[in-house]
Amino acid sequence: MTIDLKLLVASAVLAWVMLIFASISRSRGWHPSGLKVAFGNRDDLPEAAPWMGRADRAARNMTENLPLFATLLLVAHVGGVPAERLVLPSWLFFGARLAYFPIYVLGIPVVRTGVWAVSIAGLAMIAAACVGM
Repeated sequence: MTIDLKLLVASAVLAWVMLIFASISRSRGWHPSGLKVAFGNRDDLPEAAPWMGRADRAARNMTENLPLFATLLLVAHVGGVPAERLVLPSWLFFGARLAYFPIYVLGIPVVRTGVWAVSIAGLAMIAAACVGM
């Protein structure tokens, strides 16, 4: 398996970890036992702590961007883009996404946006490789 595809798998695992973290954080924040709320219908949830909302938004942002990363990488492979052209942009996407989550949860706004932009630059580089730029 090529490095870029390994980074795609790592990105999927990262998205899963982010979703689990956000979910567990919210359920523990809603009720001291956590499980009672987590297994309920969640109709009347109390307001989440700000960092819990940021964890949830960061996880959702990853789930929005992961399909783009996967689609672009798979199209690049099917289209015959040399794997070595995909390594740097894949690392940019994964590395930025790995940094993005704690930065977002901690509430560091300007840095968060810069890190997000690096991940988008990785996506753009893969897209450019797909169209032969």
